[in-house]
Amino acid sequence: MGLFSELKLAVPWGHIAAKAWGPQQGHPVLCLHGWLDNANSFDQLIPLLPKDFHYIAMDFGGHGLSSHYSPGFPYYHQNFVSEIRRVVAALKWNRFSLLGHSFGGTVGGMFSCIFPEMVDKLILLDSSPFALDSNEMENMLTYKRRAIEHTLQVEASKKPSSVVSPEEMLRGFLKNNSHVSEECGKLLLQRGTTRVATGLVLNRDRRIAWPEHSFDFVSREFFAQSVKKLQARVLLIKAIQGFYDVRRENDTNKEPLLFTVDTLKSVLKERFQFVEVPGNHYVHMNQPQQVASVISSFLQSKDRVPARL
Repeated sequence: MGLFSELKLAVPWGHIAAKAWGPQQGHPVLCLHGWLDNANSFDQLIPLLPKDFHYIAMDFGGHGLSSHYSPGFPYYHQNFVSEIRRVVAALKWNRFSLLGHSFGGTVGGMFSCIFPEMVDKLILLDSSPFALDSNEMENMLTYKRRAIEHTLQVEASKKPSSVVSPEEMLRGFLKNNSHVSEECGKLLLQRGTTRVATGLVLNRDRRIAWPEHSFDFVSREFFAQSVKKLQARVLLIKAIQGFYDVRRENDTNKEPLLFTVDTLKSVLKERFQFVEVPGNHYVHMNQPQQVASVISSFLQSKDRVPARL
C-alpha cells in the first residue's frame, strides 16, 4: 500500500489531479483533503487501512496539482461539491465511500445529501457534514463581499507568485498551521509547491484565501432536513485537541458539535457512530494509528445500507 499511482482527470477548466492506492476492483473510497491542503494529507493514513479497498485522494481545484479555475470563475462551496460528481463520473463509480478531513468533510457531507444513492459510507475526520452558521449570521454578507473583492483584486494584480527558499516556505507554513508537525508540513508542501530556479512557489490559486469565503454556512433547520436524505452510514471522528470553529475565534464553544452529533444520532440512529480520539486537527497525519483502526473497522463492516430501488 506504500505504492500509489498519479491520475489526471479532465474537467472543462483543465484537470483534477489525484493519487490512487489499492486494487482497482476493490470497493472505492474517495478521500477529500482539508482547506489549502492536498492529496498528500492521506499519505500517512491510507497505508494503515484495509488493503483490499481502492482509495483515490483528489486535489480540489486550485489546490495541489489540480488546475486553477478559469479567470472569473469563483471558488464557491457548490463548485467543490460539483468536482466530486465530475471525478466519480470520470472514474465510472456509481456507489462509493467518502473520507473527508475538515473542509473535505463538509464538501463530502453536502455531496452525500445531494446524491444520497451514491454514497454508502461517510467518514468525517474532525469535520461536520455541513458548516453550521452558529454565530455567523451577521457575518455572511461581509464574507460574500470580501470573497468577491479579493477575487477581483487577485485577478487584477500582475504581481508574480512569491518565490521563497524551502526553509522559509516550511517555516511560514508551520507558523500558519500550528497543528501540523514538521514532517507532515514537508509532505503537504511536496505536493503544494513547485521548485523554480531560485526557490519554491505555492501551487494553490491565490484567489483562495479564507475558508469562510468558500464555506456554505447553513442554518440548523437546513442541517436537520438535509441529513434526513443520507442513505450512508456515518462515522464522525473528533480529535480531542482539534478545532471546533471554522474561524477559530469561538473555538471553545462545543455546543455546535453537540448539536451536530445529537442530530445525526437522532436521524441516523444505528447508522451513526461518533468516536473521540486523542490528537489535534491533523491527527490523521501526525498520529494516523489513532484513527486507522476505527476507520478500518467502519469500512470493513458488512452492514452497508443497500441502495434504494
